[in-house]
Amino acid sequence: MEPLDAAMAVLREAGEPLHWTVIQDRALRQGMIDPFAITDVRGTLLRALRDGVRDGTLVRADTGVYALAGPTETAG
Repeated sequence: MEPLDAAMAVLREAGEPLHWTVIQDRALRQGMIDPFAITDVRGTLLRALRDGVRDGTLVRADTGVYALAGPTETAG
């Protein structure tokens, strides 16, 4: 799975903005990002998050905190 896709999946599952370190941790724990295939996980994920903001897929909610762009589905 590509790092941006992994980040989007983590954010979709969380349903709320998350700090990039939490996104990274969850993606690694769930096996969405393979640290043996991506040697610089931190740098690669941060670049993917910046690219996601640039292309409008993600928004930066705060310093180091990212969210999916557009309305998110919530129960209620």
